[in-house]
Amino acid sequence: MRTVINGDGRPEAEKMIFDKKRIKIFNSSSELSNFFCEELLKLSLKKERIFLALSGGSTPKIIFQTIIKDFKEKIQWEKINLFWGDERCVPPDSEESNFGVTKKYLFDYIDIPKENVHRIKGEANPFDEAERYSKAIKNNVPFYNDLPLFNMVMLGVGEDGHTASIFPNQMNLLNSEKICEVAIHPASGQKRITLTGKVINNAERIIFLVNGESKSKIIKELLKGEDKEKYPAGNILPLHGKLEYYLDASAAKYLTQK
Repeated sequence: MRTVINGDGRPEAEKMIFDKKRIKIFNSSSELSNFFCEELLKLSLKKERIFLALSGGSTPKIIFQTIIKDFKEKIQWEKINLFWGDERCVPPDSEESNFGVTKKYLFDYIDIPKENVHRIKGEANPFDEAERYSKAIKNNVPFYNDLPLFNMVMLGVGEDGHTASIFPNQMNLLNSEKICEVAIHPASGQKRITLTGKVINNAERIIFLVNGESKSKIIKELLKGEDKEKYPAGNILPLHGKLEYYLDASAAKYLTQK
């Protein structure tokens, strides 16, 4: 059973929209994962070609495991073109590589055409790769509003409010005219390549997938706070598409409190 709430935290029986956000709360991460997979399945059955930007983090691992268990043969992989919202500048066999995680937990088990997988080359020069990946997106993803039009963008959110690899000290990446930029992790100094805010906000559907109590405070700030704009994730507001939050009960604990 999932609960959908409005911006004031009041439970409601039916889904509703709050500031263009659709908020769904699930009893467990597995329930969240299953629901997302159902949505991906519907999309693969509905459209001839799908352009999906994957996220990093721990939640995609759970989703990949659910796909392998229950959706592997159902989803029409030949239709799906996979990109990434961000990538760490590490080799693909690194445990920190978003592509590497996806390969280990998903690609090694499904039959997806190689040409449908568009990875960010984390081992390359970051600035050259940001330019190359921007061109790859231009050459493969349809455009709308003079920007790439992804059918779906998966996002996580950090405890500091970052999303993709747009960090609070690099808010300029939200309004960059480029498709991809080089970001720098504020603590480690690690370089990353990320989609910019305008590209993310141009998607048809943006879904934040958030698990765990450690994310509950930032989720409260984003969905109930008055200063959410100071966080990169709070600036993800689609131009014409739909914004959704899929939260497990732990991540949503402050939203459901009276």
